[in-house]
Amino acid sequence: MGIEIKNRKAAFSYFLTDRYTAGIQLQGTEIKSIRAGKASIMEAYCKFQGDELFVFNMYIEVYGNAGYVTHEPRRIRKLLMKRTELSKLQRKLRDVGVTVVPTRLFISESGFAKLDIAVAKGKKLVDKRNTIKDRDQARDLDRRG
Repeated sequence: MGIEIKNRKAAFSYFLTDRYTAGIQLQGTEIKSIRAGKASIMEAYCKFQGDELFVFNMYIEVYGNAGYVTHEPRRIRKLLMKRTELSKLQRKLRDVGVTVVPTRLFISESGFAKLDIAVAKGKKLVDKRNTIKDRDQARDLDRRG
C-alpha cells in the first residue's frame, strides 16, 4: 500500500510520550481518498465525548469519482480502540496541559485505515529553539561524516 500521512508539526510543538494505534470509523468513499493520499492531519486533534474518543478537524478530500453521494471533508470521526486503552488515555488526560494528537495516518497490511496517536504536552518557546538547534547540529554532523 505505502500510504503514510504524517503530522510533522506535532513532534515540533509537543513532547510526545505514550503512543497508540487506533482504527478510524469511515464512511463511503473516504478510504478511497486516503488511499489516493488526499488527506491531512496537520490541524487534527483528539477529544473524548463521553467514553469514546473522536478525531476532530482531520481533512479527507471528497473523492472525485464518488457521484452524488459524498462525505463532509472535516467531519468528526470516531476512533476505534480497546476499552482498556481508552481508560488509560482518559486517566492521562486529567493532567493539566496534556492532549492527544494524531501523528500518522496509514493503511495497515490488512487494508484498513489506522491512525497513530500520542499523548502530548506542549513545548515552550525555549524547548522549540533547542529542537531546532539539535536538528541543525545533527544535519552538520551528517554533512561532515
